[in-house]
Amino acid sequence: MRLVFCGTPEFAVPTLRRLLAEPGFHVDAVLTQPDRASGRGLETAVSPVKSVALAAGIPVHQPGKVRAPETAEWLARLAPDAVVIVAYGQIIPENLLSIPRLGWINVHASLLPKYRGAAPIAWAIANGESRTGVTTMRINAGMDTGPVLMQREMEIHAGETAPGLSARMAEAGAALLVETLRGLERGTIAPQAQDDSRATYAPILKREDGRIDWSLTAQQIDNRMRGFAPWPGAFTSFRGQRSHLWGRPHASAAAALLPSLSTSTPTVESTMLPGTLLANGADLDVVCGEGTLLRLEALQLEGRKRVSAREFLSGARLQPGERFGQPR
Repeated sequence: MRLVFCGTPEFAVPTLRRLLAEPGFHVDAVLTQPDRASGRGLETAVSPVKSVALAAGIPVHQPGKVRAPETAEWLARLAPDAVVIVAYGQIIPENLLSIPRLGWINVHASLLPKYRGAAPIAWAIANGESRTGVTTMRINAGMDTGPVLMQREMEIHAGETAPGLSARMAEAGAALLVETLRGLERGTIAPQAQDDSRATYAPILKREDGRIDWSLTAQQIDNRMRGFAPWPGAFTSFRGQRSHLWGRPHASAAAALLPSLSTSTPTVESTMLPGTLLANGADLDVVCGEGTLLRLEALQLEGRKRVSAREFLSGARLQPGERFGQPR
């Protein structure tokens, strides 16, 4: 089977490597995003997919816009049996979809129609899902709306972060893609239309998604910390400075320490609003919604290095009732 591989980030690399190693497949060319300036020195960086393609001696095509006429001409000349697309980063125009005999076959990191969109792994963890999976589908003109070919369900491990889950899903997606291509060639796969009424969305992450809402429970905040790692992370403000945080739910319920949180009686405990910092020896907890506690492990104030909670406590000299997120 003659293929064109279309993808850009590290998530796409296991699928490309698997296709290069599998008998019966030949990757004629790679389509990937243009090289970008990155880092503080703005040095030009190639995509992970391009690096693998160059090492394997595969021709690489990098249009600024995939809808440019020359892309259609390039693909028509190649006339591949299928285009495999994994996290490319641009919407494929409709005039390209009919060129390959078997269509454009996509590996998507969710159990479609759940979590259509750019960040399915991040939002699945952030929303507290316990299971997810990978889907292969034939793409159409919509956003992740094409017919489903195959799916493989996976567990989200306790404490798992987005990078860790992404690595596991990339490997699972690579295996499922090979199985899908072989099934399409044999004619044993019947594409299934998605039920749009069950669709949910996973929009591209924005910096503001990382701002901590202390009215959420400690578990909900922990979910977002893990889902939004490494970017945008989880941040709040401390004495007017942005501060990135790392932590986990405390095994003890804050409600046991704060019995008056749900009453109107003006007590010392009832002043411990969500976001209040509680120093307990070398440990640092934060009051969250519904009387739960988040135990902080590390913090990084704007312009400073990351420090442990113990180091932060030794220098911060916390005031009673001091809160994250309060005006300076």
